[in-house]
Amino acid sequence: MKYNKYILFLILGLLGSTAYAQRDQQGFDREKYESARVAFITNRLDLKTEQAEKFWPIFNKYNEDKEKLMRNMSAINKESDGDVTEAKAKELINKRFTIQKEMLDLDKEFMNKVTSVLSHTQALKLGGANRDFVRRIYRMNQRGDQRDQN
Repeated sequence: MKYNKYILFLILGLLGSTAYAQRDQQGFDREKYESARVAFITNRLDLKTEQAEKFWPIFNKYNEDKEKLMRNMSAINKESDGDVTEAKAKELINKRFTIQKEMLDLDKEFMNKVTSVLSHTQALKLGGANRDFVRRIYRMNQRGDQRDQN
């Protein structure tokens, strides 16, 4: 099991660094990003093969749905830029609350589904693992940008 973790970290490192090293030449490589995220989260949660097979489709669907809601929220934020009437402001506030409720409902539904596959402990660690992955990629990207400027 120790060797599996080292291999996953190696894969993560290679994929992550390759994805960001080549970003200037080819743009963002979503496939490499997703592969690295899968390896990182699988390792961090110590997912067994049978868990991973059931977990990733649930997680991917959740991310798709959440991204749609985030795009809707972003559109509302853009709409609120500049001068808006009181009536329009009230409408946009209500739209925000509706989307926030949809996000909460989505989170609850996801947690119900995912805890049928993962332990509650693993499910709890998921949020932290996902944030840690994003932070790691962000830091790698920053280091790459700093090297480019020197």
